Amino acid sequence: MKHDDDAALPTAEPPLEFDVYELVLLRRGDRATAIDGDELERLQGQHLGHLAAMKDAGHLRVAGPLSEQPDDDWRGVSLYQVGSLDEARRLAESDPSVRAGRLRVDVMHWYTEKGAVTFPQ
Repeated sequence: MKHDDDAALPTAEPPLEFDVYELVLLRRGDRATAIDGDELERLQGQHLGHLAAMKDAGHLRVAGPLSEQPDDDWRGVSLYQVGSLDEARRLAESDPSVRAGRLRVDVMHWYTEKGAVTFPQ
């Protein structure tokens, strides 16, 4: 259905090529509330070390925590570029915090116009 104000909407050609990433949404795990004190501190250090190792290996482009999210179970986002959802899931699930049940992951593809997002080497 066409509206009178459609003419005011900007238009552009769609992108011809896309970059594909594996988006990993980190969520609160089943054991998150059972982990505290020294174990929580240890797991957080291992979690950050895992992310640094994934970045150093060239698998992870960027990662970071969320704040002011509408669902407090959402903890963070990681953006992998490894070529498959299965491989991204395998790498994300090797995170010590995921293995311990502090976090769990949802993995999906994310497409952007080719070259729209760049990351420092």
